[in-house]
Amino acid sequence: MLLDAYASDPAGGGQGLSDFAREHVVASLAARPQAYSVLAFDGDKPVGLVNCIEGFSTFACKPLVNVHDVAVLASHRGRGIAERMLAEAETIARERGAVKLTLEVLSANHGAVRLYERIGFAGYQLDPAMGTAVFLQKWL
Repeated sequence: MLLDAYASDPAGGGQGLSDFAREHVVASLAARPQAYSVLAFDGDKPVGLVNCIEGFSTFACKPLVNVHDVAVLASHRGRGIAERMLAEAETIARERGAVKLTLEVLSANHGAVRLYERIGFAGYQLDPAMGTAVFLQKWL
């Protein structure tokens, strides 16, 4: 429900999850030991979700964790829920020996960008003369 709400939001693409994704995403993530989720609740109602997927930094020869989804129901935004979930995601990443967290965010999602920068995320670069990393995709 939380992931579908995020996917339906303009920041998540504006289209809900496909029937296939809605039916299979929870079991598919649970089957992957390199993936973990952090949930936030208001009482017994789920209101926030962070999905993380462990990868590997070849340069550091250590795990890294990609924060793949950050979702908070619109009714609960502005309460620090995302920040607290990301702190927990970071704690788990450190416990796994990860060298860094990565994430992607749409540049016009100003509130999310401000949050991520405030908690320590920054554009990726090695040599400033080479510029910052650009996120690309190719659908298969």
